[in-house]
Amino acid sequence: MPTISSKDGTRLYYEEAGTGTPVVFVHEFAGDYRTWEPQMRFFSRAHRCVTFSARGYPPSDIPTDASRYGQDIARGDVVAIMDGLKIDKAHVVGHSMGAYTSLHVGIRHRERCISVAAIGCGWGSVADPAERESMRKIAAATGAMFAEKGMAEGAKDYTDGATRQSQKYKDPRGYAQFVRMMSEHSAEGHALTMTMLQARRPTLWDMEAQLRGFAPPLLVIVGDEDESCLDGSLFLKRTAPTAGLLVVPRTGHTVTSEEPAAVNAALAEFFAAAEAGRWLAHKPPR
Repeated sequence: MPTISSKDGTRLYYEEAGTGTPVVFVHEFAGDYRTWEPQMRFFSRAHRCVTFSARGYPPSDIPTDASRYGQDIARGDVVAIMDGLKIDKAHVVGHSMGAYTSLHVGIRHRERCISVAAIGCGWGSVADPAERESMRKIAAATGAMFAEKGMAEGAKDYTDGATRQSQKYKDPRGYAQFVRMMSEHSAEGHALTMTMLQARRPTLWDMEAQLRGFAPPLLVIVGDEDESCLDGSLFLKRTAPTAGLLVVPRTGHTVTSEEPAAVNAALAEFFAAAEAGRWLAHKPPR
């Protein structure tokens, strides 16, 4: 089983396919390395594609020490994967929780990023400080739910949220697979990830100063039914100078598997423009 050890010794399971310019995929809270299969199959025809399970997600290690989870640690794990595979630069593509992490990689390790894609990014990031605190409490309660109910029941509840309904009714077969894969995760890993990473990470508004200096080409993708991420995605577009925004109609939070053709087409165009130095060709030279 292929693994790479992170800085603290946590073993991270990964898979790779294809050759060419590297692409590293970073999954969402409800996903794992398998979430990116529609993208792995498509992009491995012309790129070296890497997908991995975050710490706390089998078959990667599941640390029981809460201090071994957090946003900076997640960022470091992406860099550890790249270092372990001797990837100097890559397109870093993240979804939801993984999108936040990918943004942090772009901020702290811009030299390692050909580009960054932030898909379904923004949950927990709202302009109103009181509402932001409410979202943190929801995250903490969600972590407790997984610890109390276990993975099978917790996954069923979590995947039936408002932003998942469009996939549930549009693509019931794909939705059933999504729920089944999440039910195979670790309740302890989910509880620790939610309480130590999701509930404590900085919001996009907290990151405003850093985002104003964001350097790698940035593509923001969001479904128009993903209410919790629409404001955050628009904030990214307005704040990061290299950002472009794609809104996918009639689509919820699980956009990468709900509408893979639209996402793959947008990413393919984005990768080509970034590699050619033409992502900002619509703006006057600086």
